[in-house]
Amino acid sequence: MKPGRFSRLEEYTSMLQDEESSAGGFPDETGYSGAPGAFSNAIGLLLVTIMLTAFGLMMIYSATSHFSKETVLLFRNQFTWVIIGCVCGITAFFMGHKLLGKLSYWLLGGTALLLLWARCCREINGAYRWIQFGGFTFQPSEMAKIAVIIFVSWFCSENIRTFDRWDRKRNGIIHLAGVVGLILGLILLGHDLGTTTLVGTVAFFIAFVAGLQWWYWAIPSAVAALGIIYLKFFDAMRWARMTIFFDPEKQQLGKGMQLWFSFLALGSGHWTGVGLTKSRFKADYLPEKQTDFILSIVGEELGFIGIVAVLILYTLWGFFAVRIALKAKDRCGMLMAWGLTVGVMLQAAINFGAMSGCFPTKGMPAPFISYGGSNLLGCFIATGILAAIAAYTENPGYRNIFHRKMNDDEEGDY
Repeated sequence: MKPGRFSRLEEYTSMLQDEESSAGGFPDETGYSGAPGAFSNAIGLLLVTIMLTAFGLMMIYSATSHFSKETVLLFRNQFTWVIIGCVCGITAFFMGHKLLGKLSYWLLGGTALLLLWARCCREINGAYRWIQFGGFTFQPSEMAKIAVIIFVSWFCSENIRTFDRWDRKRNGIIHLAGVVGLILGLILLGHDLGTTTLVGTVAFFIAFVAGLQWWYWAIPSAVAALGIIYLKFFDAMRWARMTIFFDPEKQQLGKGMQLWFSFLALGSGHWTGVGLTKSRFKADYLPEKQTDFILSIVGEELGFIGIVAVLILYTLWGFFAVRIALKAKDRCGMLMAWGLTVGVMLQAAINFGAMSGCFPTKGMPAPFISYGGSNLLGCFIATGILAAIAAYTENPGYRNIFHRKMNDDEEGDY
């Protein structure tokens, strides 16, 4: 085994002893007793999350204001998902990243069943991504993002010296690639190429941070090249959809209609926009205005200033999340924080790129802002896990503090 093979992670572990000795708190099973002040990043992250979510609710109401009765229904549905997301995020926080890592196989199993269920449901827009129940729809691939990030982070941290070896069956690269590949295959079975690519990229990034050799990049690169060749010569319709962003004006009334009207909406906003709820393109021109292209409505109604404000909020969210990842003092927490951060920020970048014509339109919603409960739920869970990692960094016994406080309150009632 070559020296320096684990340099990226050993830089983290080599700093632990010096920093742990001066920290106070409840020690964990390894003796680490916390780093005071680390949770301040989680507070900043939560504040930005609240601002993004509130802004999203406002824009959903504005983008659908011409629907009259449906406006109230869509707003109420999204607000309901905000409440559900808060509950799930708080649950993830109290469970903690270590427990979630130990439960990762169960999370993947449940996700796989949901993906199979979605494949048996009704086709929507040429894909089998959604499970319909009552008045709600649920997209299990959003949960697959979180489950895969948790699993890859936990697996690499638990098998740090063997996870990329071919000669290990249960704790090597074959097992890791097989489990992740199964989930990616189920997502792709629902005709969701965008999410498949996103989840695969984040999983590979986590493994690379954990110490995966650089030449492993040849594998996904070869798969991507084969996929491009297949689309180019054997799937002309999908290839046309993927390349229409190069010149949407040529098919402004056909396949390029969404992107072309997105351009027109952004351009008509100028610097300050036409005013909240006063969009002209939301009525009959721009499809998916409350979901994938909601930022086009932001650009039209609030102008360039509104788009810059959203960029600043996303940048702040990424800033606090990166600080949590950099300060994390255990391998699993560090890898999971990086994975969640890259997952959310990459999705935001893809949405910005799609609505501005830099990337193909792949149905990737804007995190925290777009209408859709599944995406919002995944973002809230990611935020809860990041807050848990920050809390663990400051005080590994943070859950004991809450349990002790609850017990003291109960004793005080008597």
